[in-house]
Amino acid sequence: MGKERILVVEDAPDISSLLKIYFTSQGYDVSTAMRGRDALDICRKTPPNLALLDVNLPDMEGYDIGKSLRASPRTRHIPIIFLTARGERQDRLRGLGEVQAQYYIVKPFDIEEVHTIVKNQLAEARRKNQSHPVTNLPTADIIGDHLRNLLSTDGWSLAMIHLNGFELFTQSYGAVAGEDVLKFAAMLLSETVNELGRVEDFIGHMVIGPDFVVTSTPDVIRPVCERLTTRFDEEIGLHYNYSHRKQGFIEVVDDQGVVRRFPFMSLSIGVLTSEDGPFYDIRELSETAEETRQRAASLSREKNQKSSVYYGRIQ
Repeated sequence: MGKERILVVEDAPDISSLLKIYFTSQGYDVSTAMRGRDALDICRKTPPNLALLDVNLPDMEGYDIGKSLRASPRTRHIPIIFLTARGERQDRLRGLGEVQAQYYIVKPFDIEEVHTIVKNQLAEARRKNQSHPVTNLPTADIIGDHLRNLLSTDGWSLAMIHLNGFELFTQSYGAVAGEDVLKFAAMLLSETVNELGRVEDFIGHMVIGPDFVVTSTPDVIRPVCERLTTRFDEEIGLHYNYSHRKQGFIEVVDDQGVVRRFPFMSLSIGVLTSEDGPFYDIRELSETAEETRQRAASLSREKNQKSSVYYGRIQ
């Protein structure tokens, strides 16, 4: 499992540097932002496991950052801790009530006390299984709740995404290289949805396996899937060594000692919309989406393992 990521949003350089140095020394991966817009951009591209927010920033208040995180289905699960000089009762109520932050700490603070609170909040998030340990994307119960809410609406589209050949890749290159591929896939999903989609669109990572979920509207999901498959096929080769890139495949010795050739990883994407229903529960929805994705996997095999999309009734 990779390091847990903490985002520090603080415009005072000395405090920002203190927090970054301290939490890095404690084994965390720490990102910093001095402006609210930069913080939101980081959260959209690479969601952190936890955010430490100041209130007084040059371009916006930390409260507004927190509200933006809570408003998006992609980031509303991120624990928020305020670190601020604003300690009036109305300030605390705003942070804990309006933003629904987990903690509100007034400066000056005890760094070890802050660390204890951070550890406890990260442990609680892990216990609730809210984010994937590698990509930090929503997972498990959050995905289930989102799909359950989806079924009560119209005009939605769901894409189930699988990385074909991922297990073989990790056997050949190791678990760390496999985690890098998962992070690459998550980054690619986030960049594509941020560019072509809407704030309300959702990205999730199933807790087991190289499987992702994207929800949007039918008019958005098609260009998103087209961009995903094109970019993935163009860029996935960078995760292989020079020899494999040159020959265009990898060689693996099977249990019988026979050397077999396997193509590079690809995506198989199955897409459903509300028009493909009715779906009566998320189990039926998930099973139907997986059947659709299996059809995409068959198309991928027919196309020499290039990434493929299979649409439901919108095809």
